[in-house]
Parts: sequence; C-alpha cells; structure tokens
Amino acid sequence: MKFWQAVTWTEPGQLLEVVRHAEEAGFDGIMLGDHGVFPRDVRSPYPYSADGRPPMAHDAFFPDCWATIGALAAVTSRIRLTVAIYILPLRNVFEVARATGTLAILSQGRFLLGAGLGWMKEEFDIYGVDFRTRAARCDEMIGVLRKLWKGGMVEHHGRHIDFPPLEVSPAPPQPVPIYTGGNSPAALRRAAGLADGWIGAGHSPEELPKIISELTRLRREAGRAHLPFEIVGAVSTPPDAGTFLHLEERGMQTAISYPFRFVLGEHTTLAEKKRHMDRFAANFIR
Repeated sequence: MKFWQAVTWTEPGQLLEVVRHAEEAGFDGIMLGDHGVFPRDVRSPYPYSADGRPPMAHDAFFPDCWATIGALAAVTSRIRLTVAIYILPLRNVFEVARATGTLAILSQGRFLLGAGLGWMKEEFDIYGVDFRTRAARCDEMIGVLRKLWKGGMVEHHGRHIDFPPLEVSPAPPQPVPIYTGGNSPAALRRAAGLADGWIGAGHSPEELPKIISELTRLRREAGRAHLPFEIVGAVSTPPDAGTFLHLEERGMQTAISYPFRFVLGEHTTLAEKKRHMDRFAANFIR
C-alpha cells in the first residue's frame, strides 16, 4: 500500500521542508486543503462530522493551492502533489485549466487534481456563485477541463459553460488526473463515471470495503472498469498495519496519514512533524 501525508493547516513557513522530508521518508504523495475564504458566520453543516461542526476555525491556514504546489514541485522530485479537496465549482474553469495544466508541466506529471463540490454555502454566496447548481457545474467542468488540457482550439456549448473556439496554452503532455471525493450515492457515481480516482474523508475500516465495492460496481455499470482508478482512503481509526493490510486486500491502494493537527496538536514545530513522519514511515511504509 502507498501512503500520502496530509499537510492541511500546516504552518506555511514549514511547508517546503515538511514536504521535502515526506519525500525522503517514502510517502507517495502529499495533499493540501482548500477554501477560498472562511466567513466568520457559518451555518452550513459540515458533512463529515457527527455534529455538523467543521474541524477548523476561520483562521486555519489555507494558502493558495496553486502557488504552494508550484513551490513544492520545485523542491521535490518524486512525490505526488494534490489538493483534497479543491472546491471546483466555486472557481472559473479557464483559470483552473491554466493553473493545473501549468503545474502538471512544471511538476513533470506529479500533480493531480482532487476535486469536489464544497459544503459551505456562505463561501459560494460571497463569491457570487450559485450553490444549488454546484454538482451539475462540477460534472460539466470536469469534461471542459479535459477538453482544454488537450491543447489546440476547442469549444464547448453546455448547460452551464459556453464558449467559442479558444485555446489555453501551454497544454500538459497528458490530461491531468482528476480524483473526486464524497461518500454520498451521487458522489460515488461521479467518481465512478467521471474520475480517475476517489479520495475518502475519514471512514471506519468497516465502511471502506463497502464503498470500494460500490465504486467497483458503479465503474462496471459505467463501462469504465478497465480504466486505471486509484482509491485513496482516510481511515478514522488509529493507524494499524493489520487494518491497512485488510483494506489493501479489498482494493484500497493508498491510505492517508492524517494532518499533523489531529495527531500532534496545533502549531507544532518542524522537528515534531519530521519525527511523526519518520515514525509513521518506519511502522507502515514498505
């Protein structure tokens, strides 16, 4: 099994050295988090906690994803780089296509786009973007991104996106892999029908095999079972070799080491983070 280190909420001044060390320790990838803005007053329920409360406050660190990944790509050579999860329908599709295509080139193919719908209506309201249509727009944006990444003149005339022949250059040598998140029936259908992988947001060892089985069934129904597809799971129980082996046998290729805030507390030192990654690597990375 492969492992990714989540660096969400890591102190920005430590990020470059944290990711360099993650690469040295043997992690296969790292993932940032994303919010455009974080309003003071949030009433939207967070979908991945029992009480609906988000695990972060308004002052949590969310550095710009694309600037950060560009810097991380420049100081590493092997590790993969992503965002879990980038709120795709909040953004402009042309800006996303240009930024992500450029990152794919500069990282020599190590970047992948982790995309999702977003859950915070207040954030969409501030951006002036319709929260209700975000699912349909996300699906359409995925197709449009793949068109734009091909290079050359392309056009699109859809329900939510419409543009005449145009070109976004430079285009990446290959389309950027897109992984989606979410565990609702609609989210799993999106992953199975449109994506190159799925990123989980914290599930028990009992839940994950059911999700994997459903993704397998849905991919077969969509005629996509023959295509490469990576399942990246975040296990809600403490890391355990037996649990990882059990999930690997059931089709989970990659597991996530949780953000440092969850295991070490807030505002820890770089040395503490390095020691944590070294311990994790020694116990689980083969």
